Amino acid sequence: MLKNRTLSYIVLLYIMTALYSLLYLKFPLRMEGMSFVITILYMFLPLIATLILQVIIYKEPLSAININFKWSNWYLIAALVPLILAFLTFAISLIVPGVSLDPSMAAFFEKMSKGLTPDQLAKAKEQVEPLKNYLMAIAAFQALIFGMTVNTVAAFGEEAGWRGFLLSSLSTKKFYIASVIIGVVWGFWHAPIILQGHNYPDHPVIGVFMMTVWTILLSPFLVYFAKKSGSVIGAAVFHGVLNASAGIPLMYIKGGSDLTVGVTGIAGFAALIILNGALYIYDRYVSKSKIIQQVKN
Repeated sequence: MLKNRTLSYIVLLYIMTALYSLLYLKFPLRMEGMSFVITILYMFLPLIATLILQVIIYKEPLSAININFKWSNWYLIAALVPLILAFLTFAISLIVPGVSLDPSMAAFFEKMSKGLTPDQLAKAKEQVEPLKNYLMAIAAFQALIFGMTVNTVAAFGEEAGWRGFLLSSLSTKKFYIASVIIGVVWGFWHAPIILQGHNYPDHPVIGVFMMTVWTILLSPFLVYFAKKSGSVIGAAVFHGVLNASAGIPLMYIKGGSDLTVGVTGIAGFAALIILNGALYIYDRYVSKSKIIQQVKN
């Protein structure tokens, strides 16, 4: 099995993930305390699997799987695209049946109330009220700052595996074939936390399949930025800002469900399909250095 690098990685990572997820039996998924720490460390399992195979088993340098820390201007572009996705998702959400604009942010605060104490919620409302008209812009700025720093470090824990080792092992595959394979592996890897209510709290079982569709639609961008920037860091920056900006489309809307609105809902799927089309057009007709059209990735 070790001769098949792709299969070796998937089997090792999924076994590690299954064993690690047993921790949730004692610390059910919550964005606080030990459960929060466990969830953050969950993101580093792909990196650990990469180190085991690349360094210990195959005894090869990390640079061979596109891991380096050289600066690229493509990092900046990778940081901006998730924000475009967030605002496009917001616009599309407004045309979803049963969804409407909510300038008061009442629905947003109602969702926040599930994870906050009454005092915390009251304090949040007090802080937000003077900035309510500018909150989306402020959130976008914060997403850039935190997304390109702290979040990128956490996202690197995943991307070292997805767009590092796994993409390297699929080097003979065409761009979209490799992207879909990685998207499927990446999506189902989320199953232990999705089944506990992450991203799709009202539809955890369907959520596993929704997440996988979402990661398939996302994967071409992460592959593209990893290749264009010459490093997995390009994908990690995109991933970090994506995570930091995920709440933006939900700020000023009411109605809909976790399956229909937000970046991981149907509205987000539609936005990703549009942006995937734009990416293809850019690579084919504008870019001098082709990525999608290459026979190999």
